[in-house]
Amino acid sequence: MRAAAVLASASLVCACRGASTQEARADGVAQVFVTTGDRAKLLERQSDLRPDARATGGGITIDLDPSRDFQEMVGFGAALTDASAWLMQHRLSGTQREALLQDLFSTSSGGAGFSFTRLDMGASDFSLRHYSYDDMPVGATDPSLAHFSIDADRAETIPILKRALAINPALAVMASPWSAPAWMKTTGSMIKGTLRPEAYGPFAEYFRRFIEAYASEGIPMYAITVQNEPHYEPNDYPGMRLDPATRAKFIGQYLGPLFQRSGIRTRILDWDHNWDEPASPLAVLGDSVARRFVAGVAWHCYGGDVAAQGTVRDAHPDKDVYFTECSGGNWAPKFSDNLVWTVQKLIVGGTRNWARGVLMWNLALDEQHGPHSGGCGDCRGVVTIAGDGSVTRNEEYYALAHASRFVRRGARRVASSDATGGIENVAFRNPDGSLAAIIVNTNATGTSFAVRSRTGSYRYTLPGASVATLVWK
Repeated sequence: MRAAAVLASASLVCACRGASTQEARADGVAQVFVTTGDRAKLLERQSDLRPDARATGGGITIDLDPSRDFQEMVGFGAALTDASAWLMQHRLSGTQREALLQDLFSTSSGGAGFSFTRLDMGASDFSLRHYSYDDMPVGATDPSLAHFSIDADRAETIPILKRALAINPALAVMASPWSAPAWMKTTGSMIKGTLRPEAYGPFAEYFRRFIEAYASEGIPMYAITVQNEPHYEPNDYPGMRLDPATRAKFIGQYLGPLFQRSGIRTRILDWDHNWDEPASPLAVLGDSVARRFVAGVAWHCYGGDVAAQGTVRDAHPDKDVYFTECSGGNWAPKFSDNLVWTVQKLIVGGTRNWARGVLMWNLALDEQHGPHSGGCGDCRGVVTIAGDGSVTRNEEYYALAHASRFVRRGARRVASSDATGGIENVAFRNPDGSLAAIIVNTNATGTSFAVRSRTGSYRYTLPGASVATLVWK
């Protein structure tokens, strides 16, 4: 791997120049940032492009129409899992940790500018142990939640999150449980099972307590999902099956009304599972009571096609779309393939299918794909934190940063041409008026194209299996 991709343990300095959309020139000159599949360029700034009304792209032209806009963006990022927070706190010195957090969340000085993150409410497979916020001895229950506490998050997750919010106050935080506390479930365990009927009320209260506890720490909760992957019951880490009828009843009769009575404005998102079962969120949204309280639908990448997001949104155009989980791993070891797939499917495909936010899975893992307790044994973090404190930016980092560094919270996706000739794209208008176009060349060889808007055209040739971001005013 090029030295630029491996971050020194003392400091994290981005190899690229011209960090933010605020620097976009007002004369129409476009800045260009490129990551190539061979890693020769890693989010590297290229020569600026001057607008030329006569520029052509060898027949491939991406037409932008900023007057036609779509969803407002929350942002891009990855999950601050227990594993990610633990590594940052225990594998890095204070100086190293600050450098990494600046690199991930800062919107200036070359930072990736992540503005969206996800927390696991209690244990996931990427935790050091299995726990909830209200664990009880076997056979005991706590319907009043007298023992509820987020103390498990105070050593690692909360300090990291507070610092990330200080670096980027626009950071939106969402959270998902992998399981209700064991005593609420039919198995009496955090492994497998579903919610007991008598636990609907206590589980809704569990969410309220969590949101208010985090708010008291100065961490507002932008959204929650009712259950991570509700159609999957893993064998060796927390999980819970919640079918559509159960989710509709829980949201419509318990969680939604409780949030309403309590003045909680945190968004409730349904599904939080794969593209291959759009009928499940459609069933929940088909419930007239639950639908009133559901703000949107969250999606994962591990089955089906990204077009499912658009299918559900077309049926319910008043509901938002979020993409909330996908992981790289050793099953796909080739940098160029992963870079192209992630940008093509998640950054371009995800947002063209209405996603307001796009999240990868673990923000950071170690060189052994952990720490974890069950579940995925070969997942890759957005960055890797090694035992010696060195940090490596992985392909998912670059895929996300091609969007997150240049598309600010509050940006709007704008109309742009459909894919053609192996060139795919998505474009945004930022709150400051600058435009950002993210382009991926899915071809094996270099391909020329033109980007055309009312300010003029820009011609560029992008190497095969590579990504470019153009930014201009």
